[in-house]
Amino acid sequence: MDHTAISLIQLGAVFFGLGVLGRLAGKIGMSPIPLYLVGGLAFGQGGLIPLGDIGDFTHLASEIGVVLLLLLLGLEYSAAELVTGLKRSWMAGLLDIVLNAAPGVAVALLLGWGPVGALVLGGVTYISSSGIIAKVLGDLGRLGNRETPVVLSILVFEDLVMAVYLPILTAVVGGVSLLGGAQAVGISLLVITVVLLVALRFGRYVSALVDSKDREVFLLKVLGAALLVAGVASAMQVSAAVGAFLLGIAISGSTAENATKLLEPLRDLFAAVFFVVFGLNTNPASIPPVLGWAILLAVATTLTKVATGWWAARRQGIGKLGRARAGAALVARGEFSIVIAGLAVATGKVTPDLAALATAYVLLMAILGPVTARVVEPVARALQRRRPSTATATAS
Repeated sequence: MDHTAISLIQLGAVFFGLGVLGRLAGKIGMSPIPLYLVGGLAFGQGGLIPLGDIGDFTHLASEIGVVLLLLLLGLEYSAAELVTGLKRSWMAGLLDIVLNAAPGVAVALLLGWGPVGALVLGGVTYISSSGIIAKVLGDLGRLGNRETPVVLSILVFEDLVMAVYLPILTAVVGGVSLLGGAQAVGISLLVITVVLLVALRFGRYVSALVDSKDREVFLLKVLGAALLVAGVASAMQVSAAVGAFLLGIAISGSTAENATKLLEPLRDLFAAVFFVVFGLNTNPASIPPVLGWAILLAVATTLTKVATGWWAARRQGIGKLGRARAGAALVARGEFSIVIAGLAVATGKVTPDLAALATAYVLLMAILGPVTARVVEPVARALQRRRPSTATATAS
């Protein structure tokens, strides 16, 4: 059988398998990300049935998956919403960085992975999964709750932090000099500032440029613009993912809504390939030695995210039940954590054990996050009901 036929069979098996895993995840009410990672582990190096040479396609497809993930995330926000969210949540955002990056930094240093490993693992434990959180809030009917704008503001702040963090990470793991790293960060900040100004003042022109009544033309223009901007951003030492995110911000109104509906299936397809590729590149045998650390990080960062959401909601005058829901909503980690680990591991500048730890950690948090969001309200209500009876018993 020739190489093309074998590749088509393998790709077909991968896509069909992803569909089965996605359906299974939907039936049990969880994010499909953990199952995609497990699928990659099963068919990658050291897995049950290693796949053949389809690396060129899957590598490019995974890169497109990251671009589409960030593009659609940017489409969810307008520039004005970003600025408002930044003003509202900057104190909570700073607390979020300190509380949730610190456990990852500490574990990396304890394991002897050095400053570069600490920078990477701190980012992995810091960033929440916007995709999982948005889905959970929608599934639970909490999009209209008082605490939800607080949660979204923190997520917006995290996205902006990523716009600065990713160029720094790319420079550091790429072995760029201190001057080169400073230049990369300076260019990134300049690009972000310019795009936000353009989006605020001329966003309607950007939207008009990519808009079209013809679905085929619209799809080609939006996808082409996203890949073009991502490529130019990468050439300028700014993360390709950040470039796509900024393009999403610049597109607004009905154009953004239509682009989201049109691109969602493509995003889901290529993002699934991205998670599978990360799993393919991780040896399952490397996970057991770091599983204890992954569990420790999962417990610690669940508590720190809950504390972040509680404090931020309290500052907005929200009651205890809403504070608990806000904290629990932020727990999930997912796509961004894997993006960070993937960027670092691909350079060969960090230990492969980091990929194993990140995989185990995201598997735990992608499951724990939705579960925590679902159970926090009944648990909090049960505790509230018990307190009056406890107080009465004590008084008597």
